[in-house]
Amino acid sequence: MFGPHLTMDMYGCNKKKLKDVNFVFNFLDELPALVGMTKIMPPYTFSYSGLKPEDWGVSGIVLIAESHISIHTFPEKNYASVDIFSCKEFDVESAADIIASKFEAKTYEKNFLMRGRHFPKDIMRNRQIIELERERESGKVKGPRQPEAD
Repeated sequence: MFGPHLTMDMYGCNKKKLKDVNFVFNFLDELPALVGMTKIMPPYTFSYSGLKPEDWGVSGIVLIAESHISIHTFPEKNYASVDIFSCKEFDVESAADIIASKFEAKTYEKNFLMRGRHFPKDIMRNRQIIELERERESGKVKGPRQPEAD
């Protein structure tokens, strides 16, 4: 497995926070440490305008050693979406509670999935398994097949 991906859709959020570029910057600046991640650069945040006047908002991303955290806000709709994608396990419930609390969400939808089902986490282990399989196929080594790599 590569790692967990949390997505959140938050409704009834504090409009003042949703439209504040500095608030979103600070949120992205602080969140990695709060969820046990390692920030590798300052967040990048900006205000944008959508095709419809009510679709303006603030977007931002912070790169973390484990992957990234991103946000898109829609102040006129009191809505925000947040993603945390990581190669390392994290407390999803705690992260969701922190995020919803920061934006004072009245309700939210949380989705969670594990990504990269066949991602090789341990290259050396995979190499050893492949070499052993090749030796077995060539007849140099006898024995049962090895389990598939991570």
